[in-house]
Amino acid sequence: MLGLMGGIIWYASLDNPQLEQAQIELFNVEVFSVNKVENSAKLTVTFLVKNPSEKTFTVPLINYKLFADGKLLGSGQYSTEDVAMPGRALFTSGSEVPLDSIFQLNKSEISSESYQAVIDEKITSFRVEGMMMTESAWSVVEKEFESST
Repeated sequence: MLGLMGGIIWYASLDNPQLEQAQIELFNVEVFSVNKVENSAKLTVTFLVKNPSEKTFTVPLINYKLFADGKLLGSGQYSTEDVAMPGRALFTSGSEVPLDSIFQLNKSEISSESYQAVIDEKITSFRVEGMMMTESAWSVVEKEFESST
C-alpha cells in the first residue's frame, strides 16, 4: 500500500516542471470606480498569464502587493478556489489569458497624495509582486513573480 501511495505522489510530481513554466505579467491597472463618500476606489488589475508548456492547467489563486510609483498601495487577490476545476479558465498549450482582479483602495490606508494620484490616473508605473498558484489534475505549484507596467 505504501508503494502504491509513493507511486501516485511520484506520478503527480511529473507535472511540476511544466506547471513551473507558467508566466505572469501585469498587463494593466485602471480605476474602476470611486466612492467619494467612503474615500475609496476600486481598481481593475489585469494579469496576462501565459502557458508555454504542453500541460493544460488552471490558476486558482494569485496573491499580490500593488505598488504605484514605488509606493505600496496594499494587497490584493485573484481567486477561483471556490469554483470547481472544470469551471475555471483553462490554460492550454501556447495560450495567453487575461485575468482581472478587483483591488480595493482606501484613502485611510495610504497617503492622500498617493490616493489622489491614483484616482486622477497620474501614476507613471505600477508594479506587483506576489505568488501565483497553478494547478493540473494531479499537481499544484506555487510560483513567485514580479512585474510592472
